[in-house]
Amino acid sequence: MLAIRLARFGAKKKPTYRVVVIDKERARNSRSVEVVGHYNPISKPAEIHLERERIEHWIKNGAQPSHTVTRLMKIAPAETPAVA
Repeated sequence: MLAIRLARFGAKKKPTYRVVVIDKERARNSRSVEVVGHYNPISKPAEIHLERERIEHWIKNGAQPSHTVTRLMKIAPAETPAVA
């Protein structure tokens, strides 16, 4: 079963996180299927970037988002389309 959860990166006491699609039994920072966003809680305000299309795709294919990812999806601003 796949899960959408956070993987911790960054230096000691300066965490940054990647939002990843990963097999539920794998370790937190092991190889993921796909990186679908990132989260930096240290910056003010916290920086949240989520690829909502890819997250919705994985949810439709059976991936379960963690509680934290669900919360981030609710508070993250909707992406504005790029103007060419």
